[in-house]
Amino acid sequence: MYKGREGQWAFLLHRLSGLAILAYLLLHVFSIGSFMFGERFYMAIHDTYDLPVFRIGLVFITAGVVYHAFNGLRIIMMDMTGAGVAYQRQMWYGVLLISVASFVYAAWSLWPRLVGGY
Repeated sequence: MYKGREGQWAFLLHRLSGLAILAYLLLHVFSIGSFMFGERFYMAIHDTYDLPVFRIGLVFITAGVVYHAFNGLRIIMMDMTGAGVAYQRQMWYGVLLISVASFVYAAWSLWPRLVGGY
């Protein structure tokens, strides 16, 4: 139906970023809830979060949250205004630009944590 155009990519990335945010939220709730099993278990989980995959994931989740939020605003503008549909492609490229900029900023800000841990 979309034939691989911007609308299809916007839809796919919006769903994937939403699932990533959900996974992060569930992990966060599990992490906080693990304290009821004792401080040793809680600290063992947080030591696991110091692995490089989790540190890099922090940068990606930042970009995912920004993309999901701004793409959601783009969708609202398209739904609420008739003029929004005419500029949906340009708005999507703007959302991508903001998301990439936030990814770069998050990577720059978190660089000491990425290479050195906590």
